[in-house]
Amino acid sequence: MGIFIRVVFLGALVLLPAVLAFGWDDVGHKTTAYIAWQRMSPTAREAVIKILRSAPEDSDISAYYMQSGSQPDETSKLEYFMLMATWADIVRERALENRYKKYHKSNWHYDDTFWKQVGNKPEILTGFEEGGVAVKKIIEFDKVLRGSAESDKDKALAIAWIEHLVGDIHQPLHTSARVTDLEPKGDQGGNLFLLTPQGTPREKQQNLHWFWDSIIGRNIPIKADTRGQEYITSVARTVMKKYPYSSLAPAVKLGEYEEWRKESFALNPTEVFSPDLIRFQTPSEKYKKKAFRIAERQLALAGYRLGETLNQIFGTPSTAAAVPVR
Repeated sequence: MGIFIRVVFLGALVLLPAVLAFGWDDVGHKTTAYIAWQRMSPTAREAVIKILRSAPEDSDISAYYMQSGSQPDETSKLEYFMLMATWADIVRERALENRYKKYHKSNWHYDDTFWKQVGNKPEILTGFEEGGVAVKKIIEFDKVLRGSAESDKDKALAIAWIEHLVGDIHQPLHTSARVTDLEPKGDQGGNLFLLTPQGTPREKQQNLHWFWDSIIGRNIPIKADTRGQEYITSVARTVMKKYPYSSLAPAVKLGEYEEWRKESFALNPTEVFSPDLIRFQTPSEKYKKKAFRIAERQLALAGYRLGETLNQIFGTPSTAAAVPVR
């Protein structure tokens, strides 16, 4: 999703228009991971990092862990955890062919419902090809992490994937395949819904999926002299301040993964494809503000759900609130 660069954190944020995009970009996924880390107990944190560092060598997961004498070990662990939320996108890099062939799974990143719009309500459609398996994979990885027979190598892959996929299904368009006369087989999560005028060259086109993927970075741009980690920390703390855990706790619904997907999907007919969104036109300022507000809440909710899920599996949920924000 977004920028796939093999460094620990962004030196600068580059946002490019794209015909196809892959879900929350690096900023979105790392923001969700940062929020999750704040909910995690020390026990859960240590268990997760230990397991990640036991990953299969050819996945490169363990190779990304960097200890530095210039920063506390706890900071290194946080940055590593955040980076692993993007590993499922890192393996899209075709240059490392063996890793790409073994670990890249394109249809794991979304879980679409096919539908057509009737007013501001969806009419669910059937008879289409598979619309992704994100929720199925989250359930499978949850079982792996809770199992006693699975190896730490398998659990490391499960952690990296579940970090990523929980974020993915909170991006509303990762749950949606809207069917129209122009897109009779579905709009591929808004990838076919263009926001640039008809006839715009392909390399300059912007679509609705890209608009939602990159929404945080466009609304909170990074400054030239800011480290990537400092930027993500600032973004995440801003999101947490607007949407504290106490305000979203009733919505966490641990383990109800299909319900999480349904809630995300429900945003499409009412908020994503609202009447003021017009094909081939830049969204209005009102739409942009609404979308940004929704995206912030979705990232916060994803982070809280991820953190509490990992607490439930590896730690003690009741101790999480006492862990300070770093």
